[in-house]
Amino acid sequence: MKNSFKIFALVFFTLFISCKKTDRVVDDPQQGTITIAADESFQSVAQALTDRYMALNPNTKIILEIKKEDLAFLDLLDNKVRAIIMSRDLTEEEKAAYKNKIDMDMLPAKFAVDAVVFVVSKNSSRSSISMEEIQTELQSEDKKLIFDGTNSSNLNFVAQKLNKTPSELKFSVISGNKNIIEEINKFPNKIGVISLNTISRPYDKESENLRNSVKILPVVSNNKSYTPDIQNLRTLKYPFARVLYFITNEAYYGLANGLIRFSCQQLGQIVVSKEGLQPYNIFQREVQMR
Repeated sequence: MKNSFKIFALVFFTLFISCKKTDRVVDDPQQGTITIAADESFQSVAQALTDRYMALNPNTKIILEIKKEDLAFLDLLDNKVRAIIMSRDLTEEEKAAYKNKIDMDMLPAKFAVDAVVFVVSKNSSRSSISMEEIQTELQSEDKKLIFDGTNSSNLNFVAQKLNKTPSELKFSVISGNKNIIEEINKFPNKIGVISLNTISRPYDKESENLRNSVKILPVVSNNKSYTPDIQNLRTLKYPFARVLYFITNEAYYGLANGLIRFSCQQLGQIVVSKEGLQPYNIFQREVQMR
């Protein structure tokens, strides 16, 4: 009788643990529902990647939330989203918070090169902007540079590039990258600061109209002028080129890691290329015939 009870208890305990594991892991790369987050500056490439992944895996549903980069990171720590897209480097405090709350080694998954772009009205006489001018204007009460908001990826990245905190900078705000483009003609002395991904899709009519409605300023650094074209993104010579990457709180090979792997491999990198960005893991090869 005692042996029978022990066997029953062992079987019950095994089934209980199995059920608990099933309750926890409700998705895998081919099925399930998750939420990820990305800054509005990366919305186009994030949406393109998730749409393509779901088309290839029809039993999956990936909900894309658009929110400021800093707030997306907080949601990741609180397990409100499964993965996020970042562009700036995390601070040491943020890395410690990730380690403490997620209890995982953080493995950034780099998948694209985007850029912060400076734009002016088509009628502006300005033809370029220097690194020195950018630094000067961000300390001026004139607030000539227009960003898409605080806590945003564009502001965070520029501040980090200049070794400043966003709170140290002086700037104007128009909410949203597209709104900056649409409003910049009303402010002939202002300079809009937007993401390249907002205007980078080569075959998209809306993107083309936005691109053609403003003048994109080359950035002068060390007496050399750099435009945010693919060649300067590929070599990271454009001063405000930035690498986009995923981080996740998913501790197993589930749907988030499936999307991340897809984004970093060939099919995902083709999607990145069609967005007009530089794929991080696949570089264009030139073959010379002699």
